[in-house]
Amino acid sequence: MTLVRRATPDDAEELLRLRQVMIDSMPGANTDADWQSASLSTVTGRLADPDGGFAAFVVDHPERPDRPGALAALVVGTVEYRIGRTGNPHGRVGFVFSVATDPDARRRGYARACMEALVEWFREQGVGQIDLTASPDAEPLYVSLGFVRQPDPFMRLRF
Repeated sequence: MTLVRRATPDDAEELLRLRQVMIDSMPGANTDADWQSASLSTVTGRLADPDGGFAAFVVDHPERPDRPGALAALVVGTVEYRIGRTGNPHGRVGFVFSVATDPDARRRGYARACMEALVEWFREQGVGQIDLTASPDAEPLYVSLGFVRQPDPFMRLRF
């Protein structure tokens, strides 16, 4: 169906562009894009390290010959370690973030195909659970893949 591939360092700028597409879609989010130039070298380095616990899966944009290298969709995830527990004794947890599809490429199954590739990568990494935060619009996709809402009282401290 869809040609999903693992992102490479050459995809870093497009990955950041699509992350901004996701941020822009979140009500109340800070949509200032000035962070991208500072982030580019970090993301490029992470994409260059195939064993670093960071992976992005993408679909090349089929209708953008005017923009070589344009991406239609992406998903990004990391493998994190937490002390083990029942059901995940080794403490390997996958975290999904930056699921985004270019507005002109939506409703074609690209995000689903990328998510399926990321879930398989997490399995290969020995992950015992996968966490993500879901917008109301994206929740049906995640539910169809087997994700369920959790009652976690999630909190955050910023520095």
